[in-house]
Amino acid sequence: MHFTRVLVAGVLVASALTACSDNAGEKSDGKTVTLVTHESFNVTKEVLDGFTKQTGITVKVLRSGDAGAAVNQAILSKENPQGDVFFGVDNTFLSRALKAKIFTPYEPAGLDQVPAEYQLDPEHHVTPIDYGDVCVNYDKKYFAGKTPPATYADLIKPEYKNLLVVENAATSSPGLAFLLGSVAEFGKDGWEKYWRDLRANGVEVVDGWEQAYNGSFSGGSQSKGKKPLVVSYASSPPAEVAFAEKPLTEAPTGVALGTCFRQVEFAGLLDGAKNADGGKKLLDFLLSPEFQQDVPMQMFVFPVRKDAKLPAVFTKFAAKPTDPKQLPADEISANREAWIKTWTSTVLK
Repeated sequence: MHFTRVLVAGVLVASALTACSDNAGEKSDGKTVTLVTHESFNVTKEVLDGFTKQTGITVKVLRSGDAGAAVNQAILSKENPQGDVFFGVDNTFLSRALKAKIFTPYEPAGLDQVPAEYQLDPEHHVTPIDYGDVCVNYDKKYFAGKTPPATYADLIKPEYKNLLVVENAATSSPGLAFLLGSVAEFGKDGWEKYWRDLRANGVEVVDGWEQAYNGSFSGGSQSKGKKPLVVSYASSPPAEVAFAEKPLTEAPTGVALGTCFRQVEFAGLLDGAKNADGGKKLLDFLLSPEFQQDVPMQMFVFPVRKDAKLPAVFTKFAAKPTDPKQLPADEISANREAWIKTWTSTVLK
C-alpha cells in the first residue's frame, strides 16, 4: 500500500530486521516471534530494539512480495503458518483474509486510542495499524500557470487528455484502490462508463506503482517519464521533500484531493501461531506510541493512534483529504473480483 515502500527502498536500511524464510515447522522457544509481511515493511533499529529489551523477544521478519501476494501466501499456508503475526492486509483485501479464517482474535493494548472508523473488524481478528489515501498526484512544474485536476470527473476532460498514468487494478494495490474510488464516486452503474471515458481520454495503464511513478510520471525526484498525472498517495509530497538531494521548501508534486480512496492497513495473530504469546506482545507493540510515531517516516502512512505525534515534514507537506472515498468491506468482498474482471475487459481489451 505505500508510496515510500518503493521510492526509498534503496535509501532506508532495515538493519534491525532479520529475514527469516524457514520458520514454518519450527518449534518456538518463546524468545523469537516471526512477523510475516510484505516487502515494504520498515521500522527503525532503535524502535525494534526497544521491543526486544522490553520483552526479551527477538523479531524475525519474513517478507512475501507485495501486499496482495503476501495475503494470498498467508491464506495458502494457513494450515502451517509461516509465522506468528501477519502485517499488511488492507481493507481492499480484508474480507478475503477474514473469510479464510487465518487469524485468531486478540484485542491489543492501546486499541482505546484508535478511532472507531479504523476498527473494521468488531471481533478483533485484525488490528488497525496505519492508514493512507490513494490519490492522483500532479507535477507542479507542468501545471505552473495551468489548473490541475481536482476530481475524478476532471480527469476525463479534454484538457487532461493523454496526461494520466494509472496502475493495473488486477496487479496493483493503488490501482485497485483507484478503481474502488471510482466505484464509490460514480456508483455500480456509472463507474464502467467512467473508465471507458478515461480510456478514450488516453489513460495509460502500467503494472505497478514503481513503473507508474518512476517510469511514466514526470514530477517525482526519481521520475523519468512525461506524464504529469499519476495515481499515487496523499503522502507522496512529504516523501519527496524528506528524501530530496537538496533541501526543499515546497514539494514538487501536488495532490488532487477529490480523487482519494482511504486504505487502512491491519495486523493479526495468525491462527496456529507457534509463539502466540509473543505474537500478542508484538501486536501490542505495533499499537504502541513508539512504533506508531515511527510509522510516518518509515512507511509514509499515517498512524492510527489519535495521540501519535507526526513529524514536521508530514504535518507541513502531507495532503489530508477531508472526505476520502470509502466502501464497506462486505461490498468490496462481494464485488471485487467481478469489478476487476469488468475493469480489465473495459480498459485493457
